[in-house]
Amino acid sequence: MKNIIRILSVVFVLTLVGFSLSSFDEKEKAEKLRIKFPYKQAGLTERQAAAHLVSRFTFGATPGELDAVVDMGLEKWLAHQLKADLPDDSLNQLLSTYDALKMTNTEVVDIFPRGPKVQRMAIKEGFIDKDSVDKGDRKKYQEQLAAFRAQKGYRLEQELYQQFMSQKILRAAYSNNQLQELLTDFWFNHFNVSIVKNDCAQFIPAYERDVIRANVFGKFEDLLVATAKSPAMLLYLDNFTSSGYNDEMKKPGNDVARKRLEAMMADTGNVQNAKALQRLQQAKKAAGGLNENYAREVMELHTLGVDGGYTQQDVTQAAKVLTGWTIYPISDYGPGSNMKTQIEKIGPDKLAERGFVHDGDFLFAGSRHDNGEKTVLGKKFPAGGGYEEGVELLDMLAHHSSTAKFICKKIATRFVNDNPPQSLIDKMVKTFTEKDGDITQTLVTMVASPEFWSKEALREKTKSPFEFAISAVRSLDANITQPAQLNNWITRMGERLYYYQAPTGFPDKGQYWINSGSLLNRMNFGLALVSKRIPGITIDLAALNNGHEPESANAALAAYAKIILPERNLDETIKRLTPLLKDPDLEKKVIAAATKTPPPPQNMAGENMGSNDNMMMSGGETVKEKPLAERVNKKGMAVNTKKPNAFGDNSMLTQVVGIIIGSPEFQRK
Repeated sequence: MKNIIRILSVVFVLTLVGFSLSSFDEKEKAEKLRIKFPYKQAGLTERQAAAHLVSRFTFGATPGELDAVVDMGLEKWLAHQLKADLPDDSLNQLLSTYDALKMTNTEVVDIFPRGPKVQRMAIKEGFIDKDSVDKGDRKKYQEQLAAFRAQKGYRLEQELYQQFMSQKILRAAYSNNQLQELLTDFWFNHFNVSIVKNDCAQFIPAYERDVIRANVFGKFEDLLVATAKSPAMLLYLDNFTSSGYNDEMKKPGNDVARKRLEAMMADTGNVQNAKALQRLQQAKKAAGGLNENYAREVMELHTLGVDGGYTQQDVTQAAKVLTGWTIYPISDYGPGSNMKTQIEKIGPDKLAERGFVHDGDFLFAGSRHDNGEKTVLGKKFPAGGGYEEGVELLDMLAHHSSTAKFICKKIATRFVNDNPPQSLIDKMVKTFTEKDGDITQTLVTMVASPEFWSKEALREKTKSPFEFAISAVRSLDANITQPAQLNNWITRMGERLYYYQAPTGFPDKGQYWINSGSLLNRMNFGLALVSKRIPGITIDLAALNNGHEPESANAALAAYAKIILPERNLDETIKRLTPLLKDPDLEKKVIAAATKTPPPPQNMAGENMGSNDNMMMSGGETVKEKPLAERVNKKGMAVNTKKPNAFGDNSMLTQVVGIIIGSPEFQRK
């Protein structure tokens, strides 16, 4: 693994040389994007500007990265980041072992079926005795279910989620196209969906891959429409069941849907017969009816913002416009399966003439669409419309002036500071509006503005737990063979990847992440990481300092602070951290931090997705960690159970570097 990463570094350097030889072409690209950085106006040197640029558009500088950026030229470096055209062969080789990452939604559903679906299929095929389930014979039930999975070749959902979370960590840590990964994280958070909601969880890997990452540099409207049509979003915000009554219901073949909708609109209060009432309520639930969840969130969170000028009436009318937007049948048991019979009856080749639109895993069902007249934000949608009016609605929202303000402020908050100046937002809004919501051009306007380089922006953003952990392994040139172990620590520090339940996504302000408890966890992480107590992560501290071993703790602090916190005024930092070097209990604190392994994340069924006692290696071998008693001697000092680095078992250096990583200064970007 380490050799692969080092080869990657060589390839990257050679690539930079190649780029410098084609400077004319790169200059032309930079001029086309109108990139010119006014960092000198802010009194920054080129290296200081490079450090700021890298801190905002990567997950953290790797050793030697600032030199490479300066050699290439800051504008050219950003031009390549905006095109995401740097080679990532070594990363792709690491990801090639994760077969689930390339699967379609249909393949995921077929290979990683959810527990309830497996149970239904096993009962239907006679593998499971329904009585054993009803009688609560849990052991027999589990054995039968395991045998059924094995025969069918089904794999557990938790493996899918482990692969998915591991790829996010590896991409962030090793990709040369760092801005693409940052924007994928940003836009996923903006259009948040959550593994917590069972129905949409299996579709989140393809959602990030095909909907988010594929559109991060394009037009905002394209990203908005792609998210609206994705199974993950349709299920997460319940739009896949949203239905309205229309004239199509009167046509032959729509009897079932018509009866369901009529039942849905019936007054159940007038039904006296208990059985009739139960049937009516079941029919009403099956029909779905109008669901306003997505219509509300697409205005409040995805486009206009909470103060964007819409009303509850607009939400209701927009929900009617978006009725019929659902999922094309992915399987007989999964989402969209309730439409399977109707589609088969009509025939796939006749869907269009019956008012259906099929696009991949998306289906517009004309039979479910409210085709009456609607008005949203003053725009009238005449009666008789179909799929096209939903696209028109999203187009209108994407180009609304409130959307430009809301989106540009959110981008500036992520990349500049928690309270970006209005002057910067106004410039970005102008570009966003004039360039048809072009995300790349909006980013260029931001970074070409003096506000981006001002002292109010320098190191004024706080890293999220994910950003903090990734920046730590990048700054130390760490080798990651077990991403799940790093994910455990990220969860412990307060950010459970892909599990944030609210559609708002994680807040993007420092006050959300930082408190006394989180700072302690971050210091513990830094100490555990550097003392090699996080399984599957190795670090060569000697190599970071070109093989030179510092003579004292003070010398180590000065040398490694310069490496880990490049282009910063370190006088105050060293002054604040020096007293920690004299803490007589620091070594015990290192051991305590290292041995307090965080609990593993759980899957949706509450089952552990990994064990902290038995660490699974990448090759499938299970390695049991030694008990604490065997790793600490009678004096309470750590016993080195791993191979020493070039400096031997240098606990002093470990403490110093751990303190730097856990320091408040390293929390800032």
